[in-house]
Amino acid sequence: MSTVQARLQDEIKTALKAGDKERTSTLRMLLTEVKNEKIRAGQEVDEDAFLTLVRRSIKQRQDSVEQYRKGGRDASAEKEEREIALLETFLPAQASEDEIRDAIRQLVREEDLSGNAAMGRVMKAIMARFGAATDGRTVSRIAREVLAENG
Repeated sequence: MSTVQARLQDEIKTALKAGDKERTSTLRMLLTEVKNEKIRAGQEVDEDAFLTLVRRSIKQRQDSVEQYRKGGRDASAEKEEREIALLETFLPAQASEDEIRDAIRQLVREEDLSGNAAMGRVMKAIMARFGAATDGRTVSRIAREVLAENG
């Protein structure tokens, strides 16, 4: 059993003892995803793969929140938002948009980059630098803004 799986099972036990049904349900869903990934990949789920699973789960819930809000189902949207908050506790501290923007501006200055053609280089360098502390969507949005400033 991987350390990720053991950690989740401990969290589930704690939630069960506390009688927190929503937390228990969300954690069980995440444990199921870890087990499915283990089967699909044919190996234990390491920390990087686990973070990817957590991000994917958060994104799915964000999409659901949007759909529930459009459909006027606020109670369901709020439940999804609580699940997002729980899942986010498994992610490392996120870099601020200002930190990302500063790093991109520095990279653009140092390497004299501009325009959309530089997008790939910026994305690769910034994602390597920040890793799990940010997501590609945020980096992409900020990179477009900074490259447009310099274009």
